[in-house]
Amino acid sequence: MNWYYTTLNVGAILISFIFLRYTIYRMRFFLHTYQQVGYKNNEFWQWMKEHWEEKVLPPSLSMSMIILFILVIGGNWVLEYLTYTSLTLIVFVLILFWFGSVKNYTSEKVKKPLVFTPRVYRLSVPFVILTSLFPLYSSYMAFTGFMPFTEEVVPAYFAGVLNFDLTILFAGWAFGIAFIPFLILFSGLFTRPVETYIQNGFKKQARKKLASLPDLKVIAITGSYGKTSTKFMIRDLLKERFSVCSTPGSYNTPMGICKVINNDLQASHQILILEMGARYEGNIQELCDIAKPDISVVTNVGVAHLETFGSQDIIAQEKGTLVDNLGSGDVAVLNADDPRVSKMGSDRSEIKRIMVGLRNGEIRANDIQYNTSGMTFNVTLGDETEAFQTKLLGAHNAQNLLLAVGVGHHFGLRLKTMAIAARKIEPVEHRLELKQNGELTIIDDAFNSNPVGAKNAVEILSQFNSGKRIIVTPGMVELGDIEEDENFKFGQAIGQANLDLVILVGGQRAKPIQEGIRTEDSASLNVRVVNSLFEANDLIRKVAQAGDVILYENDLPDVYNES
Repeated sequence: MNWYYTTLNVGAILISFIFLRYTIYRMRFFLHTYQQVGYKNNEFWQWMKEHWEEKVLPPSLSMSMIILFILVIGGNWVLEYLTYTSLTLIVFVLILFWFGSVKNYTSEKVKKPLVFTPRVYRLSVPFVILTSLFPLYSSYMAFTGFMPFTEEVVPAYFAGVLNFDLTILFAGWAFGIAFIPFLILFSGLFTRPVETYIQNGFKKQARKKLASLPDLKVIAITGSYGKTSTKFMIRDLLKERFSVCSTPGSYNTPMGICKVINNDLQASHQILILEMGARYEGNIQELCDIAKPDISVVTNVGVAHLETFGSQDIIAQEKGTLVDNLGSGDVAVLNADDPRVSKMGSDRSEIKRIMVGLRNGEIRANDIQYNTSGMTFNVTLGDETEAFQTKLLGAHNAQNLLLAVGVGHHFGLRLKTMAIAARKIEPVEHRLELKQNGELTIIDDAFNSNPVGAKNAVEILSQFNSGKRIIVTPGMVELGDIEEDENFKFGQAIGQANLDLVILVGGQRAKPIQEGIRTEDSASLNVRVVNSLFEANDLIRKVAQAGDVILYENDLPDVYNES
């Protein structure tokens, strides 16, 4: 029977490789998730709590802990009914069944894959070391019967007819796997001083470079929504006359801003345009400490990131920090239609305020019309009125363009010059971006939906008549206590829009939207619920026909999937 025991011993080695494979996939998954939440421990912990049974402690690990508890506490009792080899075979089968598949930690389609940046490599050093300790330590004891380094005999070691201790081997890998998400948290804390030191170096370099360019004008933009769109509009208007440097995409964090200043800003640039984002109190001041603005632009105060701020008043206070950092003679360009924004800097006579809006302000827009080609409207500044035509969609984009006009006016650009430049402005990616996919028209509004923008996008979709009007949306996220109420209102807007097909992503998150739809006497509206964006796209491929218009309203990261 030596061949039989040899087979079991070889099986133990194979089981170790199964555990190793499962560990690697689980480590990669949680490292990817940690990167997606911006390496923030509080947000990663919140994600863990929301996905506890699905990802953090799935049934396979829970059952493993129960089996181990039985083996440790009642091992002798179990062996009265089972032989050690039969128990080993049973555990082997359970391990193959529970840990043989890594499907729970893999995704065939990833919108934003794990990027192995220098920070990830630094984080991975303690993460890999800590994760490896328990499995390697236990495996050594299980196969040798000795404690590592000291070579003392393991107490109560029992290899029986096998050349390993089943309980120690099983426990080492199972507990090592279970601790992985907690070890990424610890590794983040452990490497934080190093990251802080490195970041402070980049900040110091950026401040030094800005100080060497005294004639450079810094334009900073903040707001709950529309920052990136407004930034690119300002850039496109000003570049008609000035040499402009601006942050790309949604670069609105300290390191994103530092990267542009240190690498892209040249001595020949006359204007630097920065987008400043905030998720927590103090974020705007941190950015202003890197680059003090000469012109501050505030788009609005909404409910984005209400979950982390707590109230709109606190959000307004944080956004207002951008105006507070202006010095004497500096300029604030403000949304006059937003009551919280319009108050910013009102008590400071030493700064200049330029107020713009669709209803209020010294620069206004009216007669807005939009279709598949874009949008037209009239801009009035004093006694002058000029017709603007743009590829952009939505009244909120008209508002953002007015802010850009306000900045351009401060720099001496004529209204007619800015109207010509506005024709060339391209929509920001994933923000009411018109696209053609074969014979289908796509309205891509998949970047960070908010109550105002979502309702506006639905209204735009309702005005198309070339074919079926289809919306794909998971609703709105990160709105804290008001999320359910706002998604209910969003559902009401969908119900009023008389659409042809509504595809909701996520059964639980979709419930308030469905309830809102039902209140609008739209029982005949075709509503379908899917678990992921990928399922939604599969459904569209089955039902969409030439001439149909599809609105993608908001998107969710890869860490979200209801199944």
